[in-house]
Amino acid sequence: MSTVIDVLTDRLRGLMPRHAIVLGSGLGSLVETVTDPVRIPYGELPGFPESGVSGHAGEVVAGHIGGTPVIMLSGRVHYYEHGRADAMRAPLEALQGIGVTSLILTNAAGSLREDIPPGSVMRITDHINFSGTNPLFGEPSDRRFVGMTSAYDADLGARLKVAAAATGTPMHEGVYMWFSGPSFETPAEIRMARTLGADAVGMSTVPEVILARFLGMNVAAASVITNFGAGMTGGELSHQETKNMAPVGGNRLATILTRAIGDMA
Repeated sequence: MSTVIDVLTDRLRGLMPRHAIVLGSGLGSLVETVTDPVRIPYGELPGFPESGVSGHAGEVVAGHIGGTPVIMLSGRVHYYEHGRADAMRAPLEALQGIGVTSLILTNAAGSLREDIPPGSVMRITDHINFSGTNPLFGEPSDRRFVGMTSAYDADLGARLKVAAAATGTPMHEGVYMWFSGPSFETPAEIRMARTLGADAVGMSTVPEVILARFLGMNVAAASVITNFGAGMTGGELSHQETKNMAPVGGNRLATILTRAIGDMA
């Protein structure tokens, strides 16, 4: 019986990417920059979960960006869909199995700072896991005790900064706090998050960072800001607002990532 690594290796036809990107909402334009793309629906890959969230495609896209081999996971599964923090473990293990060593994660997030408005891009420098869960619950080996002091790789982060400067694309930096979702945060929770040092909040990415570090991959991450946190503007939050605003910052982040990946050749 073929494993997911066998299937990926066969479908990639000799392509050997060392860099992978998980695409959050609004990053569809990045897929269009891939030359000679290979597209594989998650449903054709053993063990890959299929997302039930609108705006997440659910396919692997592999090819080249600026001459650099790259593989993308277009769409992710979230903790709130099934109550499993390790929902993305199989896809990340598959990436590691085909030789991926660096992972760039993207997401849509709510800003807690007036100077990071909707449409902005924020590189994640650290995170706060406020969900009360962890994707390594139940892992039997001592490898579960993963050090997170340098969860976000300094070299990968520097490459994103250089790419942002080279393309003239503004990019903020800050701390991301993971809430479990799927309901949005309350104004009181947003005030708490700001007090604890968070600059943005969202419902993904942190479990993937933990899993990637567990698997030995270097990690960078960035948020596309789609809204201000609850209570900051007086309006109600919605998933439709996220989908509407994500392409604005998504195009900016795509510009940064295209340059950064191209420079890794």
